[in-house]
Amino acid sequence: MAALPLEEISAQLESPNLRDRMVALANLRDVSPEDAVPLIKKVLDDESLQLRSMAIFALGIKPTAESYPILMRILETDPDYGIRADAAGALGYLGDARAFEVLARAFYEDTDWLVRFSAAVSLGNLKDPRAREILIQALDSQEIVLQQAAISALGEIEDIESVDSILRFAQSDDWLVRQRLAEALGHLPTPKSVSALKYLEKDVHPNVAEAATISLKRLEEKSDRA
Repeated sequence: MAALPLEEISAQLESPNLRDRMVALANLRDVSPEDAVPLIKKVLDDESLQLRSMAIFALGIKPTAESYPILMRILETDPDYGIRADAAGALGYLGDARAFEVLARAFYEDTDWLVRFSAAVSLGNLKDPRAREILIQALDSQEIVLQQAAISALGEIEDIESVDSILRFAQSDDWLVRQRLAEALGHLPTPKSVSALKYLEKDVHPNVAEAATISLKRLEEKSDRA
């Protein structure tokens, strides 16, 4: 199917019909970041939260000089916690190292757990070792999803020293926590990781057992290449 001309997409983004605006935004998927971002900006303050959320995600995968400052502003100032969480997530997709400080601040200062969760996930996506202290702290959160995000992110930043800190979750009551642990250990090659993964391979939940098998294979391949 031929791509719509930019003028047509631009006009559609101003349609009073929400569905038209959503379709127009989706049509920017294959448009270059330079052409897409000015059009995405047209709906960043739309009355529809769903469309705003889509626009913020679109910014995260369309890196231009403008993308980072716009997302940073939304994360720091938007009154809607869902929109702030979207902005935190999009900053992780953007992969801009400057986002470390703003994501760290959001993790420490935002009052909503969803924003803090998105910030923790994105800190993992940035693969910035400076995130270690924040993520270790997040392991002690009362929110199980924050624990999950922190475990995953510690794996993403390949923080070998965190192995002892995350192994305590091997017997978590929450199978998703155990799955995140199994996945993270696949990025952390230590003898303790291997032992824990062999234990998790026998987990009662099939997703956990499968994740442990995949991670063990990954560690074997890493050690073969070393």
